[in-house]
Amino acid sequence: MTNQRPQRPVPVPAGRLNRFARLGATAAGIASTMAVHALGDVGRGTRPDMRRLLLTPGNMTRLADELARMRGAAMKVGQLLSMDAGEVLPPELAEIMAHLRDQAHVMPPKQLKQILIRNWSADWLRAFQRFDVQPIAAASIGQVHRALLKDGRDVAIKVQYPGIARSIDSDVSNVARLVKLSGLVPKGFDLAPLLSEARRQLHEETDYTREGAQMQRYSAFLRDSDTFVVPQFHEDWSTPDILTMSYLEGHSIEAAADAPQKTRNRITKALVDLSLRELFEFGVTQSDPNFANYRYDSVRNKIILLDFGAARDLDPRLNVDYRQLIRAGLNGDDAALRTAATKLQLLTGGGEFDDQVLAMIRTVFDAIRQNDSFSFADTTLARQMNAQGIALANASFVPPPVPMDVLYLQRKFGGIFLLGSRLGAVVPLQTLLQDYVSSAP
Repeated sequence: MTNQRPQRPVPVPAGRLNRFARLGATAAGIASTMAVHALGDVGRGTRPDMRRLLLTPGNMTRLADELARMRGAAMKVGQLLSMDAGEVLPPELAEIMAHLRDQAHVMPPKQLKQILIRNWSADWLRAFQRFDVQPIAAASIGQVHRALLKDGRDVAIKVQYPGIARSIDSDVSNVARLVKLSGLVPKGFDLAPLLSEARRQLHEETDYTREGAQMQRYSAFLRDSDTFVVPQFHEDWSTPDILTMSYLEGHSIEAAADAPQKTRNRITKALVDLSLRELFEFGVTQSDPNFANYRYDSVRNKIILLDFGAARDLDPRLNVDYRQLIRAGLNGDDAALRTAATKLQLLTGGGEFDDQVLAMIRTVFDAIRQNDSFSFADTTLARQMNAQGIALANASFVPPPVPMDVLYLQRKFGGIFLLGSRLGAVVPLQTLLQDYVSSAP
């Protein structure tokens, strides 16, 4: 869920044929523009550069705007690709896909009313003292409204866009065709696992009954927490298409960048610790590290956790494998680090790029071990990793097909690292990690 101010109302295309036609029209429009410019090049006696013709600002904006207009799987696949394959996508395409993480239209009131009547009843409004038609948040699958029930409950109501769940499979296939048609995906990079996972995740995320259960699950995990708060799930006003929860007042977690250093350190340390607890204690992770899924209540000094649609159970074997990886990294044991990274399939076990990938993993642990406290504001590690990543890309490196659970954990850890950097936090990272692996078998 994104908590930015939503854009102007735009109806969500609901029928599969309608959605297919829109994507087809977008592809055709881009192709025709390319053809016109290619003929111009031929007329001038030059060979057309199809990549240059495709990557015009107009074409890329048209594609991003159409995916955002359609919401649902069309937009979500772009978001997943930008986060999970961004390091291998060309900068132009990665930038467009990343743009989708921050772009969301909203439904017109008439379309919203139809959904509420279909899920509740024609006289649903009688149960409310107030219902704000203007959403307080909008994202790829639904938008959120604040309301006050007559029984006094202050609630946030997430309403799913119409036709989103039914269109997932066709949307994923259509977006895949567009991405492949672009010719921008590196040769040898297998999109199939990502697309299959996108389908699976989207089917789960569009089931708001499941998300409500995950919300209750996290409430139980953190019931005694002095740091985190989870909204209360209101089952009586929830359906598979509508998720109703208690409204919790808070500010964007990024706004804490202006808080005192002690506060920023505490927030980041808590989120790092929660990520480790998910892996080593809960066996489940909220796999979407979008900053908008965290809010900060400065009055109560609490971190609010939102959006549990992407919560997923983890393979129990990862508990042991990641402990071995972390222990080897903290001990500076290269042989054990290679073994653990191979078990996690981060290395292929004899591939030509294994040494370079291992060097990147070693770089991370070297930075963590360097001082008692790790400064997320220090850009040294990011610059080193970027340089090593560029070297791999220039050598035509194609990432190995790691298990999806590992991919999601990498995504989660990377998101928390970016948030820590945004807050400029200083955290005793080595001690935190050591606490989780020192007593492990």
